[in-house]
Amino acid sequence: MERKPMEPIDMEIDGRNQHCGADPLPFARSYQLEALEKAIKQNTIVFLETGSGKTLIAIMLLRSYAYLIRKPKPFFAVFLVPTVVLVEQQSKAVMMHTDLKVGKYWGDMGVDYWDAATWKQQVDEFEVLVMTPAILLSALRHGFLKLNLIKVLIFDECHNARGKHPYACIMTEFYHLYMNSNFSDLPRIFGMTASPIKAKGSSSSSLCWQHIHELENLMNSKVYTCISESVLAEYIPFSTPKLKFYKHMDIPYIVFERVANGLKILREKYEHSIDASSLPESIAESTRKRLDKLFSTLLFCLSELGVWLALKAAESFACVKTEVCLWGRLDDRGETIINNFCSDAVTIFSEWIPSGPEWCISSDTKAAISAGYLTSKVKCLVDSLLEYRDQKDLRCIIFAERIITAIVLQALLNELLPSKSGWRTAYMVGLSSNLPSQSRNKQHRIVEEFRKGLLNIIVATSILEEGLDVQSCNLVIRFDPSATVCSFIQSRGRARMQNSDFLIMVKSGDKSTLSRVQNYLASGDTMRQESLRHAFVPCAPLNGEVHKEACYKVQTTGAFVNLSSSVQVLYFYCSRLPCDGYFKSYPRVVVDKQSGTCTLHLPRSSPIQTISVQGNTQTLKQLACLEACKQLHQIGALTDYLVPDIVEEEAQAQELCRQPYVEEQVQYVPPELVDCLGNDSETSYYCYLIKLQPEFNYDDLPHDIVLAVRKTLECHGETLNFDLDADRGSLKIEISYAGSITLASEEVLLCRKFQVTIFRALLDHNLNKLHEALGGLHLNSECPLFDYLLLPSTGSCGNALIDWKYVSSVLFPQEDIPNKHMASCCTRSHRQYFWTKNAFVCCCMLGNSLVLTPHNGHLYCVTGILHDLDSNSLLELRNGESITYKAYYRNRYGIKLQFERESLLRGNPLFTVRNYLHRCRNQKAKEPSKASVELPPELCSVIMSPISIASFYSFSFAPSIMHRIESFLIAGNLKRMHVDHCMQNDAIPTMKVLEAITTKKCQEKFHLESLETLGDSFLKYAASQQLFKTFQNQHEGILSVKKDKIISNASLCKLGCDHNIPGFVRNEPFDPKTWIIPGDKSGVYRLEKKLLPPKRVVYAREKRKIKSKRVADVVEALIGAFLSTVEQLVNVKFLESLLNYSFRDASLLVEALTHGSYMLPEIPRCYQRLEFLGDAVLDYLITMHLYAKYPELSPGLLTDLRSASASNDCYAQSAVKAGLYKHILYASQELQRHIVSAVQNFEQLSMDSTFGWESETKIPKVLGDIIESLAGAILIDSGYNKDVVFQSIRPLLEPMITPDKLKLHPVREFHELCQKEGYIRNKRDWNYENGKATITLEVEANGITHNYSCSAADKNTAKKLACKALLKVLKDCSYKCQHESIIKGIGNCENGS
Repeated sequence: MERKPMEPIDMEIDGRNQHCGADPLPFARSYQLEALEKAIKQNTIVFLETGSGKTLIAIMLLRSYAYLIRKPKPFFAVFLVPTVVLVEQQSKAVMMHTDLKVGKYWGDMGVDYWDAATWKQQVDEFEVLVMTPAILLSALRHGFLKLNLIKVLIFDECHNARGKHPYACIMTEFYHLYMNSNFSDLPRIFGMTASPIKAKGSSSSSLCWQHIHELENLMNSKVYTCISESVLAEYIPFSTPKLKFYKHMDIPYIVFERVANGLKILREKYEHSIDASSLPESIAESTRKRLDKLFSTLLFCLSELGVWLALKAAESFACVKTEVCLWGRLDDRGETIINNFCSDAVTIFSEWIPSGPEWCISSDTKAAISAGYLTSKVKCLVDSLLEYRDQKDLRCIIFAERIITAIVLQALLNELLPSKSGWRTAYMVGLSSNLPSQSRNKQHRIVEEFRKGLLNIIVATSILEEGLDVQSCNLVIRFDPSATVCSFIQSRGRARMQNSDFLIMVKSGDKSTLSRVQNYLASGDTMRQESLRHAFVPCAPLNGEVHKEACYKVQTTGAFVNLSSSVQVLYFYCSRLPCDGYFKSYPRVVVDKQSGTCTLHLPRSSPIQTISVQGNTQTLKQLACLEACKQLHQIGALTDYLVPDIVEEEAQAQELCRQPYVEEQVQYVPPELVDCLGNDSETSYYCYLIKLQPEFNYDDLPHDIVLAVRKTLECHGETLNFDLDADRGSLKIEISYAGSITLASEEVLLCRKFQVTIFRALLDHNLNKLHEALGGLHLNSECPLFDYLLLPSTGSCGNALIDWKYVSSVLFPQEDIPNKHMASCCTRSHRQYFWTKNAFVCCCMLGNSLVLTPHNGHLYCVTGILHDLDSNSLLELRNGESITYKAYYRNRYGIKLQFERESLLRGNPLFTVRNYLHRCRNQKAKEPSKASVELPPELCSVIMSPISIASFYSFSFAPSIMHRIESFLIAGNLKRMHVDHCMQNDAIPTMKVLEAITTKKCQEKFHLESLETLGDSFLKYAASQQLFKTFQNQHEGILSVKKDKIISNASLCKLGCDHNIPGFVRNEPFDPKTWIIPGDKSGVYRLEKKLLPPKRVVYAREKRKIKSKRVADVVEALIGAFLSTVEQLVNVKFLESLLNYSFRDASLLVEALTHGSYMLPEIPRCYQRLEFLGDAVLDYLITMHLYAKYPELSPGLLTDLRSASASNDCYAQSAVKAGLYKHILYASQELQRHIVSAVQNFEQLSMDSTFGWESETKIPKVLGDIIESLAGAILIDSGYNKDVVFQSIRPLLEPMITPDKLKLHPVREFHELCQKEGYIRNKRDWNYENGKATITLEVEANGITHNYSCSAADKNTAKKLACKALLKVLKDCSYKCQHESIIKGIGNCENGS
């Protein structure tokens, strides 16, 4: 296997043959091989310079251990990296140099929500897991991953292992704990660092060794390093350190004082604004802190960088869409205050900067320093860069301490440098403490452009110090001094090119910084010497106190939570509890330091409300959280893996969705139409008369057909009547039992020959396949085939039911029929004979016959003799010319007609067999009814005689009729198959079952969507009710997940497959070309006998594709079929008063009106669980009501009507009308403000309005929730009586929406109007400022561009109002255009007259 080596060496690497010893790469350097040998023997920390190839040593170690971790072995290796950016980089390196399977993991992947099964899938699939350390720590704590299964554990940048860093916690909480327990299966530890010390520097060798030894003890590893830098210098270039001194000059005093005073006054102004606002205290406090940070940051920029860069900082903060947010987002009103402060700060700074197009900062940098626009430190940086203007392909990294410094320096350099050197600059920052930063994709793009030379300079924070591979850098500048020796060494190591420089900017006279830099320069050798001098000193055990931290452990899984992790576990649990925009599910902590107690108040939806503990005041909060985790686990709210129960439920739901489903499914055929062709002397048939009753006029009306089957059709008294859409109108089909008959084998063969002949002629319009088909009729078959007879009917009973004269018409070519007929013809005294291709035929035999014209292979029905035409008559051609028939056939076909005086025959082309079940048949082109041709008898070969054209017309409908009968029978089989599960199934009409298994794709007059809507609604209701009764202590979130899992498409599909539903689904429109002629064995098809429970036989045809969602839809539709039949018997009574119901348990009413923000001990719960139940039952009852009241509605209109009637907005308006909002118990000022606003807005609307979306303000969801929670409360209190619920709630919803009053949501109506009229929607712009969302919509209609901007409290409301306004404009314009067109037309008419 060929692999690409790491840059810059280009050699082939072969890693297929792994072995127990070292497995080095062929281009490995001597010190890398030496380090690898050490790492194989013992735990090792490799201490080497940046760029020396530490990652390659780790990869060779993985190759050496590969034989232990290859699948299917349960073991694996873990490669830990400190940042997300490095996950991708290091995983690529491992994949490049090994053939191991590598998995990559970081927080945004949602690993926090993974369960044990998901982690097991990862371990079963991958051999090396590359991740950030917090992920491994969490997985170990929860017991998802086991330390004894990790064979190699690699720590990149292992100097971070100290304090509570995840690196340190992994070692202390797991590795050392296992080691002290004499656990043998410990992973090999391999650390990598450019500096084993992460401190400000070591003033002495002994202190240096102390730091190194602490790291060694924690990692239980010995440091390996080279003897001196010279060893590495043979392979890698080292940058040259250079000190760059600058003389510090303060900006002019008067400038600083006035600008600073202006900022102070501005801060005081906005502090008063915060105090005067109605912001909640927590948000107000956060806003004050943000204001203080902004103020101090702007002062820093002013004093350290100058007025111009301080202005750029203020502009950056004022820009809402900036990609870097330094301190997170606030409440909308808090953001508005901060944005206004920043905008005013921009004004203050701008007053001190010259204006006008002729001035720019690059005009005179010396003058800029004198004026205070820039500082001497900034000028030193610019001058230092310009010293390298002659450098070819400059790649420079400038390290700054603060993010804002990096941002504004990038702005300055892009202003100054392009004109002087053509260099482009970008900034790259990363934030700690979970604050948002640049996206990973943005950072990758910056690095790639830097490597390719599209970027020359990157101004960065410490994000570029650790690990990120930027090999093309040839200049590094420390704008701010390094905080630690590790930072110094790593930033120096970024300069990886030959003859690169490392500039360190130092303020003149700053002896402290100079001393620290000199200490940093010497520290590399000191650390190396101390590591080598103590190479044989063993690692010491850790302080025993490390292992004594209080914890709670689950014995079954090994998961545990300690003081360090308890807060995180509890907050994660609370974050998964239900919440809304007015309250967050966070625990509230009250610490009483005097008594040493801590009381923890959990959200209302938690099964535990209060925890109280006593202890050390420094760890009280952690102790309380630990106790809460313990109790939550004991009652099942935390699983045995100590994750919220909802996480496990969600994982199970996702796993259910991932279960394999095979789309290739067989199609079932009813057994009544299938049998084996035997050679019995007599066969009994059950006959069914198919009456064809046209509702149109036609010369040749269709006649009835007999269906003869070997088994009775299991209709159980149901009649099968339906309509076909013929080209000329509707054709009613009625099917009835007509008795049984017994046929001799010769008669059976004759019948089969008849139907094969007539159907082959109708389907093929030629006889190419007929000979083969007829040849197979004499063969017996042990394989099941479609075996039934379709025969012309006389309309009588018994054996006289079948029109044997027409059936015998197929005997004409084979037997001496013409001669026998002529001998017995009743018209022989004035008979007329004709010479045909195959016989001398009497005119009465030729008048109703099927003939073939061999010269062109066409089939015709002869419907009469044209006595006034013969071969010498003139034929009018399409071009208008006339020619004799004799000349026409001679010229066109080279045929010389022999019997010139014989009369011509009238021949009608055969009918085209179509899908007459198609719901849009009437839109098709009409088939010509009078089309006929003139045929010379001598060119005709008689195939069938006598047979009328009406018979062919009748049998052209037979394939569509049989398809409906086959579908009806298979639906009946499905119904009877499930009678054992529910006897009420027998009452369901089979046509309802057929509707439920017929998808819209079949394009018939009925399909499953209406029944599916009903079944879906009932499933939601039934599952919600059962869950509510079963899980009394579960919150709304987990109930919703459980419900969604039960009614998910995946669950319903599995249920359907378990009951063999896919085979019954009708998913494709009927295609007559694929219809199988009964008894015809020439086609390639196979029927396989299947035994379905309970002992029901069906036959399976070839497979077809059915999506899993289709199966789920059919399951819902079958439930809907049951409900539409059974529950229509219920007589529902509605009352006209508000909540006409007396509660037996008044606490349910209180609970139904209690919002989650209202926290009083007297009220144990909020309304959310009742809302969950009420939502489901109301949705179901309204759907059932609409389905029963408007049975003729299309599924789409039914769904729209249901959505409008059962929407939260509709419920909210009902709550306002009834005054229910006055009785809601809540403790949120924000909610109060929104409710008041919504009520005022509703009062301005018409009280006849039943929609909620007319409102022009944001409607609080709680208003609609109350209607649902009341429905849930009544349902429980009434003993789950759905009728009582509807009788109580329906008056609140009056007037209910009817089809004629249904209005679409403005957004949807706008989109549909644009789509219908072809209007072009050009753009949609969003903006957010001053606490409001603003949208601008633009549409081009009839060549005119309309645009509209609208602002509202939230995006959805703004979008709704903008669409509403544009709709009015578009409709007005459309009316105006139509009016002008009419006026213009009238004017044209008047002018014409």
